Amino acid sequence: MTNSIGTYNYASNEIKGFSLSTLAKGEKDDCFVRAVAAATDVTYDVAHAYVKDFFGRQDKRGTNFVSTTMMKLEDNGMQIGNKEFDVRVLSRNEITNKYKLHGDIIRRKKTVKSFIKDYPKGTYIVGVSKHAFTVRDGILIDNAGEEFRPTRKVDSVFHIENQREENVQLSLF
Repeated sequence: MTNSIGTYNYASNEIKGFSLSTLAKGEKDDCFVRAVAAATDVTYDVAHAYVKDFFGRQDKRGTNFVSTTMMKLEDNGMQIGNKEFDVRVLSRNEITNKYKLHGDIIRRKKTVKSFIKDYPKGTYIVGVSKHAFTVRDGILIDNAGEEFRPTRKVDSVFHIENQREENVQLSLF
């Protein structure tokens, strides 16, 4: 799907096992669970368990203290399912734009549209006011109904990178 932001995919279509998950059908306020699932390419149920255990999320409630917990992951990495990821928290300078206003240089938060334009490659979990979604290689992956809001201000961004499969044995012959 294409709109004013660019290419857009529904999280429910991008997340493995989402349509079959009884857990997903009974959840609400689970945008961060969906963002983690879409960013790491694991099933909804695996992402739900990870966010519940690691972030202390309660069922049917939003996830709190995401930035603080993601900073811990910056040091140790993210192990979810049978996958490992490096996490980098983008600095304030990376998620703001500089403007000249009455002779002074000021910084303002990037919009979702300007973030996608400035970061067309890579996988990111993006936080906006009381919401989170994934941007993967310039494609916004979010819940239905959120696709037409390109001017939302970006509050936090977490770069998810260097996927390494665990327990994979190579065979020479």
